[in-house]
Amino acid sequence: MAHSDGPAGTDRRRFLGLAVGAAAAGAAATAGCASTAGPTPPADTGRSSAARPAPSATAAENALPGDPDWRITRPGSAEAIEGFADRVSVLPGEPFGLYVSTTVPGFRIRAYRMGWYGGTRARLVWHSDALPGTRQPDPEVDAATRQVRAGWRRTATVQTRGWPEGSYLLRLDAEDGSAQRYVPITVRSRAAAGRTVVVNAVTTWQAYNEWGGHNLYNGPTGGLATRSLQVTFDRPYRYADGAGLFLVYEAPLIALAERLGLPLAYTTTVDLARDAELLHGATAVLSLGHDEYWSPEQRAHVAAARDAGTNLAVLGANCCFRRVRYEPSALGPDRTVVCYKGAWQEDPGRRAGHPATNDFRAAPDADPESSLLGMIYDGYPVDAPYVVTEPGHWVFAGTGAKAGDSFAHLVGVEYDRVNTAFPTPRPIEVVAHSPVVCDGRRSFADTAYWTAPGGAGVFASGTMRWVEALDAQGPGGHGNHGMDGRTGDLVRRVTENVLTAFAAGPAARTHPAVDNVAAVYG
Repeated sequence: MAHSDGPAGTDRRRFLGLAVGAAAAGAAATAGCASTAGPTPPADTGRSSAARPAPSATAAENALPGDPDWRITRPGSAEAIEGFADRVSVLPGEPFGLYVSTTVPGFRIRAYRMGWYGGTRARLVWHSDALPGTRQPDPEVDAATRQVRAGWRRTATVQTRGWPEGSYLLRLDAEDGSAQRYVPITVRSRAAAGRTVVVNAVTTWQAYNEWGGHNLYNGPTGGLATRSLQVTFDRPYRYADGAGLFLVYEAPLIALAERLGLPLAYTTTVDLARDAELLHGATAVLSLGHDEYWSPEQRAHVAAARDAGTNLAVLGANCCFRRVRYEPSALGPDRTVVCYKGAWQEDPGRRAGHPATNDFRAAPDADPESSLLGMIYDGYPVDAPYVVTEPGHWVFAGTGAKAGDSFAHLVGVEYDRVNTAFPTPRPIEVVAHSPVVCDGRRSFADTAYWTAPGGAGVFASGTMRWVEALDAQGPGGHGNHGMDGRTGDLVRRVTENVLTAFAAGPAARTHPAVDNVAAVYG
């Protein structure tokens, strides 16, 4: 069931990627159906690598006043102001370089830590003085790989002394008020012991980033023939706000987790691949709404943590689908994402002995994602109701859901299912079993929970809209794909149940799975 991208897939990726940027609420696509100076924060720089965080640290941070002015209200033209950081993450207190291009004479930087903050969702932790603006050169495109790079000069060095761990958006504000743009960066945690780990899926953000005319799906022709074979973090994000996929697929979950006051740690997919000890002692790892591109190293480190008793929550679909390799760029290590996909035989790294940079389930190095997650990606595109089938399961506690209850539009735009034709760990429970029709093919989207021999619990939502649904309110309509407040209430409560149980330790001890695959699928 290996899948190779085709022209139709390229078109929908372009459409959906632009929709995310335009509305901050779209769903990006992957493989097709045929395959089956602001307030001073508390210092957080002296913790030893072995220390466990105080349980109240997240609550204490979110008790500080938020700043409702963090949102972009004047995006301006595409080139009015934009930028990127030379690190995807830093430890608290580490500096990073900022590269900015603008058509205005001056600008300022504001750094917002994203969280709950009483519902405002962001806190201003630092702002710059006025800085001179410069229009930087046009992108550079490598002829062999079609990689696009911004060969810009550094604009500023940003210090992070006193910045708490977390996910940040820097906002670039044109001094004349004409334009604004975000630059994302993670202030990562030194240790994860005793914490739930939030993983910013920066590799997937970059795979879909079409800045300069190319990403891993599209080129100027809109087809595979001119797509990039590798992409770099040395460029801004094209989407209208500059935040990559963060605001759609990650920020709502971070707000909920911080509202619960859970001890949290923050990292990125790049850091998770680099550091084999990062997840040591973590209570849980969270894969958020769109987390498609993984390296073999990241997968191995997550699998080892799961086998040691660290719980895993997959709050999206199409997770761990593409295999990538990191290489250095001109600005530092691990800033180039290599993914040749169907052209894997042309990858020089393959000839050097690296695994093929194609789908994990595909030959020649087939390792389906289901062996890690329990679920397998099944297709695109769908828009279908979510159907509860095991309302007595602990994940639905307090929801009031009944067997057969249906929640419109929650399954989409991509979905996963339990499919024992692929490696499937047992025991596994299917708790929601939603009929779908994907490009004329009848199938099911599943939400499943299973428990590993080492004690870990693994929850997989089975739909890419799960994190988006956390923000669903009211009667539905155009926002959040038409999902209504009833759907939002269900997803919020289930997510709270999962996060709370997973933060308490190996979930198999208190919530052992009872296999029901035969009853569901026959």
